[in-house]
Amino acid sequence: MRSTPAAGGGEPGKESRSGLFAKVNPPVFFCANAIILLLVIFTAVFSDTAMSVFDSVQHWITNTVSWFYILCVAIVLISVIYVGFSRHGEIRLGPDHSLPDYSNVTWFAMLFSAGMGIGLMFFGVAEPVMHFLNPPTGTPEEVETAREAMKLTFFHWGLHAWSIYAIVALILAYFSYRHELPLTLRSALYPLIGERIHGPIGHAVDIFAIVGTVCGVATTLGYGVAQVNAGLSHLTGMPNNDWTQVAIIVVITGLATISVVTGLDKGIRILSEVNLGLAVVLLLFVLLLGPTAFLLKAFVQNSGFYMADIVGKTFELYAYEPNDWIGGWTLLYWGWWMSWSPFVGMFIARVSRGRTIREFVIGVLFVPAGFTLLWMTIFGNTAISMIMEQNVTALVDTVNDNYSLALFTFLEQLPLASITSVIALVMVIVFFVTSADSGSMVVDMLASGGREDTPTWQRIYWAFAVGILAIVLMLAGGLGALQTATIATALPFGMILLASIFGLLRQLNLESVKRRSLSVNTAAATPMGEKGNWRKRAQHLMSFPTRAMVRGFLRGTVAQGMQELAEELRGQGLEVEVTISRDRVYFNARHGEEDDFIYGVRIRSHLRPDLNLDQEDEGDEEDYCRAEVFLKEGGQSYDLMGYSKDQVINDLLEQYERHMHYLHQLRLTQSAG
Repeated sequence: MRSTPAAGGGEPGKESRSGLFAKVNPPVFFCANAIILLLVIFTAVFSDTAMSVFDSVQHWITNTVSWFYILCVAIVLISVIYVGFSRHGEIRLGPDHSLPDYSNVTWFAMLFSAGMGIGLMFFGVAEPVMHFLNPPTGTPEEVETAREAMKLTFFHWGLHAWSIYAIVALILAYFSYRHELPLTLRSALYPLIGERIHGPIGHAVDIFAIVGTVCGVATTLGYGVAQVNAGLSHLTGMPNNDWTQVAIIVVITGLATISVVTGLDKGIRILSEVNLGLAVVLLLFVLLLGPTAFLLKAFVQNSGFYMADIVGKTFELYAYEPNDWIGGWTLLYWGWWMSWSPFVGMFIARVSRGRTIREFVIGVLFVPAGFTLLWMTIFGNTAISMIMEQNVTALVDTVNDNYSLALFTFLEQLPLASITSVIALVMVIVFFVTSADSGSMVVDMLASGGREDTPTWQRIYWAFAVGILAIVLMLAGGLGALQTATIATALPFGMILLASIFGLLRQLNLESVKRRSLSVNTAAATPMGEKGNWRKRAQHLMSFPTRAMVRGFLRGTVAQGMQELAEELRGQGLEVEVTISRDRVYFNARHGEEDDFIYGVRIRSHLRPDLNLDQEDEGDEEDYCRAEVFLKEGGQSYDLMGYSKDQVINDLLEQYERHMHYLHQLRLTQSAG
């Protein structure tokens, strides 16, 4: 595969546009808006008809292609685990020298908030109780049913759910940061259709992602505001009606707008960290004041049952004992995760740049899933214990009547209910804000061809669009129809996803061939081949050049060597270009449809080591600079300072020979395939 970066990280040619819409991708922006508008009109004006149509589609999917949903999610989970723990796990999502943009805690906080934090607030208590009261098989409200209720809850909220987000994010992050393609959904299809991602097919994929994201976030906000209103009404006596909920949506939209305008590093990051902190506090509170020993034992046992049953439950379709349960639960969840995955996947990709694939898989799949399962155990098992051992019928009645109030009814059974209920309500609101602002950010990027430097009005526009859409559909009664339509989109997206996984695995195999061919001895950082070389090596060890010294070396020795070699290779018919900038020099040999060879030398600043161990630290350590080599796939971590012009040329030729060997191996691999 040859990746051709588009200007500015987006579509070729868009830099020439000017005016209000200079930074949007017009076919995607306007078509997506038109489709959303038509969909809203249809679901709002003809809500009964829309609900009937979309219900029929969903019923057909459940009865006819449920096997595809189950198989698709199974393939996704297997693929994520394979990629993360195979030889591909060492590949970095970005150049080899790149580092993560965020600390582990901040990264996890943003994953948790955008992924399914709000779902835990809704279903942490409600779902285990619902399975306990109405199991797919067996007798309700027995010990065995309680055990099965936790198995099902773990299954729906565990590795499968996070693997769907992880595979979409991995595909996008790999092709965007490793191969410099736009950070939009279309890039996932590059291995399959190549440069045609910049044409109508790519536009259609991004439009699909925008419509799905806007509709998904709007329906979640429209339904979720009911829990906020119910909680406020429960705590303060505030009226529980449509107009109160409209006011709440306006407030949440306003907060989301402020957050998305302030940017990822301020608004979204800060809100995510705050909510993660509150989640940990609430989790520990229930753990310590609830049946602590029982909960710890239950978590271990639930985890064991989950791992023991994961294969059987993954492929469970109730083919021999047909019932409607799977359509209302497992298939509904798989469809909802897949319909949300373009949005959540793009957001996770955006915050995961610089990590290795193995770090990514552990961080996106296992850590959030582990925290989610711990949450479900502490809240779900405590709730079931209240019903079985304390006969808390109020909790049963609340789950049956209005499960959005289940968390607040649950907290009332514990001490300090007035305080913990307020914390829970704040968490729900902040989760909605982070979902709305991260969704607006993702849609803005999709509509702008992957840009991150979009004007403020675009981010405000999409934040307002989600809020207005939620209000209109809530008042018109079209939320149910739109939610059903959104889930139904999981069927075509599942097909796209499987094709994208194939493309990812094929490209990772090709990169593995390249990495073996281009393995580098990074210890070769010293000029060799001269008499008295060890003395020069000792001098080089104690040398700490300034930026000005290294810059002079680049523009002199390195640039001259590259120019001479370029002139020689041009005489042999190769297309070679040398580019000199302030702090780096490039040598680019073009190979048509095959991968170009890019050899660069750039200035990198490092902290000067303290070589006098007997002296106390007398002040801040100074920086020094190196002339480090980097290739197309990333930094090589060795320094050219001290090399002669001929030695620079020899090093460049050695790397070029390895690149030619890689191209040869690649041709053999492709011909064999």
